[in-house]
Amino acid sequence: MNMPVRSAADLLPILPELVVILGAFALLMLDLFIDERRRVVSHLFAIAVLAVATFMVATGVGGQGTVFNGMFVRDTAADVMKVTIGVVGMLAMVYTWPYLRARDLYKGEVSVLMLFATAGMMLLVSSGSLVMVYLGLEMLALCSYALVAVDRDSPLASEAAIKYFVLGALASGLLLYGLSLLYGATGSLQLDQIATATQMRIAEGNTLMLITAVVFIVAGIAFKFGAVPFHMWLPDVYHGAPTPITLFIGSAPKLAAFGMTYRLLEVGAPAFEEQWRLMLAILAVLSLAIGNLSAMVQTNLKRLLAYSTISHVGFLFVGLAGGGREGFAAALFYAISYAIMSAAAFGAIVVLSRRGFEADRIEDYKGLNARNPWMAGLVLCVMASLAGVPPFLGFWSKLAVLRAALQGDLLWLTLVGVVFAVVGAFYYLRVIKAMYFDEPEGQAIEASDNRPLRIVFGVNALALLALGLAWNPIMTWCQKAFAG
Repeated sequence: MNMPVRSAADLLPILPELVVILGAFALLMLDLFIDERRRVVSHLFAIAVLAVATFMVATGVGGQGTVFNGMFVRDTAADVMKVTIGVVGMLAMVYTWPYLRARDLYKGEVSVLMLFATAGMMLLVSSGSLVMVYLGLEMLALCSYALVAVDRDSPLASEAAIKYFVLGALASGLLLYGLSLLYGATGSLQLDQIATATQMRIAEGNTLMLITAVVFIVAGIAFKFGAVPFHMWLPDVYHGAPTPITLFIGSAPKLAAFGMTYRLLEVGAPAFEEQWRLMLAILAVLSLAIGNLSAMVQTNLKRLLAYSTISHVGFLFVGLAGGGREGFAAALFYAISYAIMSAAAFGAIVVLSRRGFEADRIEDYKGLNARNPWMAGLVLCVMASLAGVPPFLGFWSKLAVLRAALQGDLLWLTLVGVVFAVVGAFYYLRVIKAMYFDEPEGQAIEASDNRPLRIVFGVNALALLALGLAWNPIMTWCQKAFAG
């Protein structure tokens, strides 16, 4: 039985989260004393806070263990997800500053909201109880709603924020209802105790409330991922939000959603594995079909990437449906890979856009190779990885989840995944064709004159090739997360 907190030493496992939260509060105070011309100082401070917290997690500062009577659990799986969340979060912050600053959209609360959202993600992946799940989820969600609406004068951004808020509130209600049913059926808020109580209820033959709870929980999870049929918000939000905000909410939160899925289903409801695996398999097929077919007809690159996100969620669910340690390891590998790829994809739009020109239409990329071969090569790396072309990182992540589904005796799902992996390559090839085979049209597309931004994007894009050539250590890292 876990003992209550009696000294500061008992809080050591949650130290990285405390650093992020205290850093966010410090940034709120710091922002009061910084004028507009020195606003970069507060942004650099936010990146430094996130870097310190990520370093602490990566080096094991504070150690693993439980806090607050088991409400917070720090284990290897949580550390793997937190390190990636921290790295992708820092990438998003680097992309955010020059874009918003050039359009006079940067406000001090942007960095604060990003830090609080990151803290919510870190709490979510370390949840040991239903209370912590909901606390982390709402911290992330409320900050995300505000970030989408940061461009207050844009009707598109305001509409996207309202849609996100309304549908997000509905999804939170579904999830909360499922959690309340789970608590009502088991009498516990702790996930490990819920798993034990569930076994007893099954032995008694009283499972109706538990199965209903699992259905509502899976529905809530599907919304947070943007899986079909809970995907309605995703294209509009991705299109309407400023591009670096889209980058932030479209990358790291997918890891947080994966962490929530693992805690609620694998830790809290392992007795119903057969049922939730089937539900995830059905959601995977729907997401692969609707996501890929919808992406094929898009002309706006941000909407194309939004629908492709739905298809990538389908692939991630293919791994989860495989079940077991291998299935979760493969799905985590896919979530990490997609977070890095998504950051690079939206990063390309950020780097190539400027005030008055968003570089978010496919036709904007026509003839890019003739004007800027280096930038065209970097975008090629991004699109090839998203399409799953070997030897890029995206190929190995798709291969991992398909293999996990095959090992989970889901041959039919594996075949569906293979078919849509081929179909999905088409719309990424449209971007590559525009860059290399079409004649330049209209305004010349130029890379940002912000040197640090170009360097970060270059590293981000080339990492997809480098990690594709050295993917095995990442996969081993993910397998270690679920080895216990």
